Amino acid sequence: MTDHARIPAHGRPADEILAEIDQRHSLDIDWRGGRAFSLVYNVGDHAHENLIEQVGLRYLHDNALNPFKYPSVLQMELDVIAMAADLLGTSPDAGAVTSGGTESIFLSVQVARDHARQTRSISEPQLLTADTAHPAFAKAAKYLDIEHVKVPVGADGRADVEAMEASVGDRTALIVGSAPCYPYGVIDPISDLARLASERGILFHTDACLGGWLLPWWERLGEPVMPWDFRVPGVTSISADVHKYGYTFKGASVVLYRSRELLQHQFFWYDEWPGGLYASGTSAGTRSAAPIAGAWAAINHLGVDGYLRLADVVRRTTRKFSEGIESIDGLRLTHAPDMSLFEFGSDSHDIAAIGDVMDDRGWNLDRQPGGLHLMLSPYHEAVAEEFLADLATAVSSHGESRGVAATYGGVV
Repeated sequence: MTDHARIPAHGRPADEILAEIDQRHSLDIDWRGGRAFSLVYNVGDHAHENLIEQVGLRYLHDNALNPFKYPSVLQMELDVIAMAADLLGTSPDAGAVTSGGTESIFLSVQVARDHARQTRSISEPQLLTADTAHPAFAKAAKYLDIEHVKVPVGADGRADVEAMEASVGDRTALIVGSAPCYPYGVIDPISDLARLASERGILFHTDACLGGWLLPWWERLGEPVMPWDFRVPGVTSISADVHKYGYTFKGASVVLYRSRELLQHQFFWYDEWPGGLYASGTSAGTRSAAPIAGAWAAINHLGVDGYLRLADVVRRTTRKFSEGIESIDGLRLTHAPDMSLFEFGSDSHDIAAIGDVMDDRGWNLDRQPGGLHLMLSPYHEAVAEEFLADLATAVSSHGESRGVAATYGGVV
């Protein structure tokens, strides 16, 4: 029988525990060195990191379950919602802070399910997505016991509007588009999909967990951005992770709705309990106050000018990586990305074997069936030359693939 951890009979000294934690932590992914391309969004700004760490410490032990006992947390949460709503174009009271993209997505699906049941008398609602939609939608469908209909994307990696339209049924409660999707970094045709939904009285969700805190600045910098937010008629909800390109620590996301009336479907009230009234605005009960405070601090510390500056760094870095990769003989981007993440592959080399060499050199690239995947943060600008040099070496010197399976490191 494999030995397993047990509660120690006697407590251990703090310095001994910290030493063991440091040793264990040293084996984790090296994101501070710029060698990780998912999981953590490295802002490359020690002053900013120190600020949000200090804020996190101040709220580490506080519980946002009862906001009336923590008025400072309540106000920060309301501020984060209002600032996100202002950025994406909806009412300042029509959203919630969640623990991450998965919870934001879960809640948007739950709201759509209950909305369909209450307003359209659909007892068994369906969820309709492209097959590039984040797995959190499949997870929500499983937990909420609703049918998930998936549709293959077109050759450009985007949702196929005609195929999606052909899959709409009488029980469709929610149609989803990504801005952008994770695998290819492309934005679905949100305007067409939202129109398709609106004409049939169906709710539409834009999953902008990735793009929500970068695309607005991308657009202001003059980059062409396909319409995706609440300016698009028919978009009824959006998920956007602050802990990605909002540059706060995990886990902080927002889910926003076109109206507070839709948000009402998300609330849970229960007064048939000896403990008194129990109410919550998200799926969680007890919630750490630290991510809420961290998100508030990050947004206020960076401001519009800070986000524009960092977006410009990410834009510049994306160009450097994408152009550098395509300049290596035999490599190509599989789809032209709309943002700062993409997949690259090869028609003449074993891309998995190239990934093996990059692994051996300490780079942590996600693997997909179509190639290798990376997502860029500001700090990656500092390692671009080294990465591209190692990649060129990997292309020219790789052997047989070790058969490492496709992996997804960027869970929301």
